[in-house]
Amino acid sequence: MASIFSQIESPDGSMRDFIIKALDKLTVEQGMPPSSDSWVMSNIVEPGIQSCAIDEHGKPVSQETFLVEFKKIADCVAQRLKEQPVIVAHSENTFDGSGIKRLLSNKFELDKTMTAALENVPKDRNGKLSKDYLRVAVDAVAASAGLPPIGAVAQMDVVVSEAFKMVNADDGKLVKEDEFKKLLTEILGSIMLQLEGNPIAISSNSVVHEPLASPSSTLLQPSS
Repeated sequence: MASIFSQIESPDGSMRDFIIKALDKLTVEQGMPPSSDSWVMSNIVEPGIQSCAIDEHGKPVSQETFLVEFKKIADCVAQRLKEQPVIVAHSENTFDGSGIKRLLSNKFELDKTMTAALENVPKDRNGKLSKDYLRVAVDAVAASAGLPPIGAVAQMDVVVSEAFKMVNADDGKLVKEDEFKKLLTEILGSIMLQLEGNPIAISSNSVVHEPLASPSSTLLQPSS
């Protein structure tokens, strides 16, 4: 816990602020469901904190006072988890370019996907499209190409940005529809090649709010 305290950046924060941030840093493996989930916050964390009065000590939070108060709150949160066990589903996903490869190898599917993506891209009176909308188009074909939405995975955003640089996607030029589709295909190809060389693996834990029977789900109760 001392290492977690050193990671918390809250120079003027209260003891309560420190404790909430510390709970957020605990993992499922440590017996703590994601406190970023609103249900966990309102039904586990907040009641746990309220049931154990926090002593603010009337001065800046020190590591020593933090450790004392955190242990007290952690015990209360553990009690809440005993009363209301939380199911957490663990998911893993690897972006290796295979989804893009499948799409690019199927001309019919590729044409259909691109046509649908371009429906939301405005054209000027000459039927040309601005390269500024390539990001919108890539986002529109992402699901069909086995990619996450832009902005959802930081590592993927870096890969996508590199692909955009390759075609000067941000120069704002107007191009014909065929050229726009060609650029979109080149961007997808660049992303595919990058991912084939360096696949990106993402794992996440999410709270299940409905009954779930799955080998990848964990019923969280604190260990005694």
